[in-house]
Amino acid sequence: MKAILAERYGSPEVFQLKEIKKPTPKDNEVLIEIYATTVTAGDTVRRSGKYPLLFWLPTRLMFGLIRPRKTIPGGTLAGEIKEVGKSVKLFKKGDQVYGEAGLGMGTCAGYICLPEKPLLALKPTNMTFEEAAGVPDGAITSLYFLRKGKIKEGQKVLINGASGGNGTYAVQLAKYFGTEVTGVCSTKNIELVKSLGADEVIDYTKEDFTKNNQTYDIIYDPVGKTSFSKCKKSLKKEGFFLTTVPTLRIMLQALRTSIIGKKRVISGMPPASTFSEELIFLNSIIEDGKLKTIIDRSYPLEKLAEAHKYVEKGHKKGNVAIIIEHK
Repeated sequence: MKAILAERYGSPEVFQLKEIKKPTPKDNEVLIEIYATTVTAGDTVRRSGKYPLLFWLPTRLMFGLIRPRKTIPGGTLAGEIKEVGKSVKLFKKGDQVYGEAGLGMGTCAGYICLPEKPLLALKPTNMTFEEAAGVPDGAITSLYFLRKGKIKEGQKVLINGASGGNGTYAVQLAKYFGTEVTGVCSTKNIELVKSLGADEVIDYTKEDFTKNNQTYDIIYDPVGKTSFSKCKKSLKKEGFFLTTVPTLRIMLQALRTSIIGKKRVISGMPPASTFSEELIFLNSIIEDGKLKTIIDRSYPLEKLAEAHKYVEKGHKKGNVAIIIEHK
């Protein structure tokens, strides 16, 4: 099978397209023919190996201190099951699935073997593979954080970076939960964010939302472009500041606010143990037509380096998809 390998850390030029042996599933695994994956900001960081100072050593120990321990990049996937191990009960040959590969990565390849749980679910029937591949990252992450913020009907929610991979899902999910949604984005993405259901859109190039005297029950910052200190006055008395970027300062603020005061800072990442359950929950929303994937650009597997270069510019709208063709 064809696969992209990164045998050292560095720029996108480290990627090499190679032919490698197709894996064989263990008793509790399924063999998936991968049709689509995505490139996220997290993927570009793992490729470069340039982690924040606080996390550099533990993350390098996890993924490879000197060179990548897992050489095939890619975290999300959508594809079709071609073989099942003899202990597998949840899936059968021919099932169309989507999910995450976990810490092992490996989705920038023709095939992958994964345990039947907890990172896989049946693909939504009304999504293409390309569209479905974005859900396990952006939608799962946004759902996790909004729930941690105790989202409920009637609240006011602000999404900073509303046109990005996480943000486009977050706007739709916040509307699904019955809240009043304000999206923050650049001028060129205003219409996109409105089309996703945002009640108000703030152009950050013209207005600073922290200075408009509005307050929100939840401020969700999946792009790490603001801070709790800056947003504190924009939060209601028992408001939540949610961020996917766990800096040392954020971690200390999360600890302090869990003890003192009523405003809360939440960071972290979704637990793998409930991944399949959350995908099944999202399936119902997707198949009801209330959650869709925004795709900015699509690249063939052979042009993964170009996709990484584009994502690193920091201006993608929604998702960047990688299409894997099989002859």
